[in-house]
This record gives sequence, C-alpha cells and structure tokens, in this order.
Amino acid sequence: MRSLYEIDNDILECVDMETGEIIDEEKLNALEMEREKKIEAVILWRKDLIAEADAVKAEGAKLYKRGKICENKAEQLKKWIEYALAGDKFKTDRCSVLYRKTTSIVIDDVYALPADVWKELSEEWISKSKIKEMLEAGKEVKGAHQEEKQGIIIR
Repeated sequence: MRSLYEIDNDILECVDMETGEIIDEEKLNALEMEREKKIEAVILWRKDLIAEADAVKAEGAKLYKRGKICENKAEQLKKWIEYALAGDKFKTDRCSVLYRKTTSIVIDDVYALPADVWKELSEEWISKSKIKEMLEAGKEVKGAHQEEKQGIIIR
C-alpha cells in the first residue's frame, strides 16, 4: 500500500494549480477512495493496538496476582519450616536450611531518642545505623534497643 504522502501528491496532480480545475475526475475519485482506505486502515490498526495493549495489561495484572499468591504461599511455607525445625539445621542432597544471627534496631519511644540520631525530615527520619553504632559502642540510647534474631536461610 502506498504512503499517504504519495497519494496526496497524486491528488494534487489531478488539479490544475493555476485555475483550480480538475484535470482527471475519475483518477481523482479513485485516489480519494484510496486515501480514505489508507486512513481507515491506520485508524483500525491503532484500535487493534489499543485492544492488544489492554489485553496485555490485563494479563500482566493476572500474572502479578498469581505471583503474589505464590510469594505469600512461599512465606507461609517458610514459617512452617521454621516451626518444624525449631532452630535445627537440615540438609539433604537437594536442599538445606541454615540459620544466621541478625540484629535489628527497635524504636521504643521516638520522643526519647537523642537529637543526633534524627535526620532531616523524610520518610526515614531516624538514622537506625547511627543508633546501632552507638549501641555497639556501649552507649545507652533512650527510646531504642537492639534485638537479636535468628534468620533462616533456605537453599
């Protein structure tokens, strides 16, 4: 199919530019029909693309939902494994479960925290790394404490 530019140029050739008179009316009508078909084809192509995009988005939403279901089930199974093993290591040829000690900072009272652990106003407005440094250095930080946890590693 020819480009719209080529069709428009051929339409201009059917008209005398000085007088505005139509030179070949039959050819002009055929070209205008070809132009309409071209425009219609592009409009229909666009509609098809929009429909396909909507279908892909809908399928993506379904896949995302299925992925979340799988992640949630995996998290439930992880908790079951932690309960079943109760801190014991487990190993076979195909899988293993290990444990690692981790620490986390727990904020008990935001208002009791010292001024030097505050950051500028943002979503994370307290520097937990600063609190951790202070606690590991043996300083007492009012309003916060450090908890040791046992993190599970499943391979």
